[in-house]
Amino acid sequence: MNAYGENQPRLVDDRMPVVLVVLDGLGDRPVPELGERTPAEAAHTPVLDALATRGCSGWHLPFGWGRAPASELAHWSMFGFGAVPFPGRAVLEALGAGLEVPLGVAVSYAALRPSRVEQDQVWITGRCAPDDAADAAALFDALAPVTAEHGVELRSLGRRGEALLTLPGHDDWAVTDSDPFFEDRHPWLAVQPCTPTAGPTASNLTAFLLAARRMLVGHPVNRRRWGRPPLDVLTTKWSGRRDPVPSFTELTGVAGAAVTSTGLYRGIAALLGMSARHLAPAPDVGIDLAARLAAAGDLIAAGARFVHVHTKATDEAGHTKRPRAKLEVLEAADRGLAGLLDLADHAVVAVTGDHATPSTGGVLHTGDPTPLVVAGPTVRPDPVTAFGESSAAAGWYGRVGADELLPLLFGHANRPDFLGHRPSPRRTLALPDDPEPMVVP
Repeated sequence: MNAYGENQPRLVDDRMPVVLVVLDGLGDRPVPELGERTPAEAAHTPVLDALATRGCSGWHLPFGWGRAPASELAHWSMFGFGAVPFPGRAVLEALGAGLEVPLGVAVSYAALRPSRVEQDQVWITGRCAPDDAADAAALFDALAPVTAEHGVELRSLGRRGEALLTLPGHDDWAVTDSDPFFEDRHPWLAVQPCTPTAGPTASNLTAFLLAARRMLVGHPVNRRRWGRPPLDVLTTKWSGRRDPVPSFTELTGVAGAAVTSTGLYRGIAALLGMSARHLAPAPDVGIDLAARLAAAGDLIAAGARFVHVHTKATDEAGHTKRPRAKLEVLEAADRGLAGLLDLADHAVVAVTGDHATPSTGGVLHTGDPTPLVVAGPTVRPDPVTAFGESSAAAGWYGRVGADELLPLLFGHANRPDFLGHRPSPRRTLALPDDPEPMVVP
């Protein structure tokens, strides 16, 4: 029916929800033992192939060729926050563990680690083992006088030997990691300022870490570990600072939610004000993902219009450096994603990865492309009929950056940001669902 004075019918409100499934570390490289195919290309994935046949494909290159992102940075940009200063993963891990993180204060992620000394350099030799929890807790307690002397705080993250290190009085968090990350390539690293004003933060953190090392080396807990290596180094990484950030709804215009699998994603959801359902990973990847899709449906029924579903299993399989292990995880994941076929009848669904985790070679993450497939009532099918890197290369989307992903999905969901219309002070990634109404006295 036409509205009064108009000669065009009113538009039907056919906005749809969006479900984004991220198979962490999905991308890979050709593997000789798989016939020069990647695990995704070699795996039997009838569900993902059916989505590719129904939908449109492309390559997700979060930050372009050759740039190997960490998961947290890829997701930060995938969620539309690329232009918002990143708070640092330490902040996200702490929020995910249920800790309050003060605003404007430098923080870092700290971990107790075993070590050996070679030619005046300290080399990290591992991390806390599952049965080290009691010793790690005792060592953190023993560090209390050292933290007090240096004006820092350590709060356990609830995982063995891991803590949030807070540096009250310091607001410039731009310092390098002391954790070498690549343990066989670099020793325990010097903390260095990344900006001229971060010098005091680096100096204070360095003095504390050296004092902590002196205490840990001689502590009775470490002396009585009977054949196990002493936990005699405290490393730091992922430094950052919590500052006010817009919520997911404020930035995108729609209500966001997440089905989280680890503390990192629970922390992202908490910081961005997203509704969350936390499910501990199930041993069977297929059963796990089916449960996550069911939880996504519950979140949509409760009002969410964007739901992020995540699994770490693909990334963990890639890190084993056993290509067939990753192939098997992808085949199990495919079974768990069967619910996407029905969901795509009334929602926009997307499956991709946040980065590549090659299952061969000596690298952790790479900038290789990861497959992207999108299906839904408004998605025009392209000629691609199989899931995987080589198939997706022929997809109509071409190369999609992390910051392009949500606008693409919201466009298919009949929620595009209508350029030229200004319903809210902040330009949102989608037409906002709930702009501020005029108050009538």
